[in-house]
Amino acid sequence: MERQLSGVLFPGQGSQFVGMGADLFDHSDLLGGQTDEILGFSLRSLCLDGPEDELTRTEHAQPALFALSYALWREIEVRSTRPPSAAAGHSLGEYTALAAAGALDFHTALRIVAERGRAMAAAADLEASAMAALIGADAVLAESIAADRRSAGGRLHVANINAPGQVVVAGGMEDIDWLEANARDLGVRRAVRLKVAGAFHSPFMEPAAERVAAAVASVEVDEPRFPVYANVTAAPASGAEIPELLARQVVSPVRFSESLEAMAASGVGVFVHVGPGDVTAGMARRTVPDAEVIVVNDLDGVSQAVAAFERSAK
Repeated sequence: MERQLSGVLFPGQGSQFVGMGADLFDHSDLLGGQTDEILGFSLRSLCLDGPEDELTRTEHAQPALFALSYALWREIEVRSTRPPSAAAGHSLGEYTALAAAGALDFHTALRIVAERGRAMAAAADLEASAMAALIGADAVLAESIAADRRSAGGRLHVANINAPGQVVVAGGMEDIDWLEANARDLGVRRAVRLKVAGAFHSPFMEPAAERVAAAVASVEVDEPRFPVYANVTAAPASGAEIPELLARQVVSPVRFSESLEAMAASGVGVFVHVGPGDVTAGMARRTVPDAEVIVVNDLDGVSQAVAAFERSAK
C-alpha cells in the first residue's frame, strides 16, 4: 500500500460534553495541579460532573477542550517515533496544534486560551449577537448574502468555512433573525441558529482580539516542529507570524476547509482527529473524500494514531 503523509486535527468549542476525558484524568499528569491553579477551578470536576451549562460557558469550554485534547496528544507523541507531517485546529484547536508542534508550551498556551475564553465571553456580553449555519450554501453564496446585508446596513459576516456545504455566519441578533426568515429566498435551504454565546470570528469580537494580542505578545513563540496551518491564512505559519495570526483569528473567518485542501495538496492522505468528539473528522471526510480519517477521542484510540504516524512517509 502506498505510504501517505499524516496530518493531525484538533477540535474547537462545541465539542465539549459532560464526562469527556474520563480515562485521561487518572492517567495524565498534565491534568490537575498546576493546570487547576492556572484555571482557578477543578478541571476534573467540571469535565466529569458538569453541570453542562457551566462546561458550555465559553470561558470554561475553551481551556477544558484545549487541556484534554493536548493531554491525549501527549499520549500519542510519547509512543510514536515519528511526528505528523502537518497539523491544523478548528478555532480554539489551533492553539492545541501549536502546542503539539512545540510553538507554545502547554501551560503557556493554557494561560492564553483561558484569557481568550474570558475575553470572548466578555465581548459577547457587550452586545447581543449570534451565529447560524447555512445549510445548502457554499462560501461564495454565504459571502454574497453577508455582503448584501452589510450594504443594507446590517452586520453579517462569514465566520467559518468548515467543509463543502458547511458554512457559518455571524452577526447581530436582528441579522440572524432576518437570515432565518429569508433563507429560502436567499438560495439557502435553511439557516440554523447555533447555541453559542455570540458572534465569534467576526468584528463583534474586536475587544477580545485586543486582549488575545496582549496575551500572546507577552510570551515566547518558537518555530513549530512541523507545519501548522493557520485558520486565518489556510497556510503554514512561521513562529514570527503566529502572534499576529492568533489575534486576527478571533475576528476573522476560520478557513478550515481550505486548510484541509492545502494539507491534502501537500501530500497528506491520512487525517487523525485528536480530542473530544469527531467534528474535525467529519469536516475532513467532506472536504477530502479520498483521505483516510481516524478518530482518537480516548486512550483506546491512541494506538491507531501511532500506527498512522509510523507508516507515514517522512
